[in-house]
Amino acid sequence: MKKKNFFLLQLSKLFHFKGSQNSFRNFYLTILSGLFFILFFSLTPKLALLKESYLLSSKEVKNESKNILEDVLSGKEIELEQKENIDSLQVFEDIFQYEDIPVSSVRLSAATIKQLFKDTNYNLKNVRKNKIVKPVNLELLPNEMKMIESTKERKNLFIQIVLPLILEENNQIKLDRKKLFLILNRSNNSKLEKKWLNLKFKQYGVKNQDIFTLKIRMDEIPVSLAIAQAAKETGWGTSRFALEGNALYGQWTFTGKGLKPLNADSTESHKVMKFQVLQASVRAYFRNLNTHSSYRKFRKHRADARDNNEKLDSMVLSDYLDEYAATGIEYTKILKKIIKQNSLKDFDDAELLPNSKLLKKMI
Repeated sequence: MKKKNFFLLQLSKLFHFKGSQNSFRNFYLTILSGLFFILFFSLTPKLALLKESYLLSSKEVKNESKNILEDVLSGKEIELEQKENIDSLQVFEDIFQYEDIPVSSVRLSAATIKQLFKDTNYNLKNVRKNKIVKPVNLELLPNEMKMIESTKERKNLFIQIVLPLILEENNQIKLDRKKLFLILNRSNNSKLEKKWLNLKFKQYGVKNQDIFTLKIRMDEIPVSLAIAQAAKETGWGTSRFALEGNALYGQWTFTGKGLKPLNADSTESHKVMKFQVLQASVRAYFRNLNTHSSYRKFRKHRADARDNNEKLDSMVLSDYLDEYAATGIEYTKILKKIIKQNSLKDFDDAELLPNSKLLKKMI
């Protein structure tokens, strides 16, 4: 018996057709079988989409805090941060976008910048006292940094320029951390929240939606430490890399655009990353310390301080940046010396006056 006739016979039994000689039987059965196949093939894709949609909507970011706490209390060792290598192109993608931003065609002179700070009543003496910083965001350093004879004056001008940039990055991270914890405290996440989380996983090089790794990496850097490293890497804003490439932290690159060190060996292929604006350099520095495997110890001790409700201490955290430079431990000693001699910890609790852009994010 052919399969078609077998199928028709089963339908005949199902609908109780009587009389095998009924001339219309095959006609009706053919119509019914045709309708059956049409419905089956038309509904199958919709059912598949419905299933996919259901699985997507039910896929929430899991907060394993309780389970991990139980493991800790039971004596198990917990590896908090992932060890996978990061994708630098993804991590720095939003920083590369600064290349598309038009910058001022005229580099402000040191005298003009000083007058600007004076007109806005922005000086470090007031900042140390009142802890308030004016949101003056400069794109480039003045070329005259080397020509400022007074060391104190040169240092003050450099701090005034980089301080608002560092505070802006920390403020953005504060907002992101606040949003992260709000999302984790909800039983269900919206599509926008999931999209935001996926973006942050990407920016911080986090794989497998590891929330603990994201919490460890998405955190602030003490202002005094960020100023000290910028001062050390640029000679308080006088280096060629800072003036020609807006590079405040001497980060290396082996691929993209960069400046070749003048005294580099012919076999050395690295360059110092250059940036369109100073803010991009600051953000790249934050992203570097918060993602690169060389600074895992730095992030671990910062996370420990957070867990113990301790203030982030630049003098302590400096010890874990020995891999930032070839000089190792000597480099960390220099950082602590810069912080102490210039009373940079005075700026750790400084706050940036909100500008219109920041206000929009906070509303």
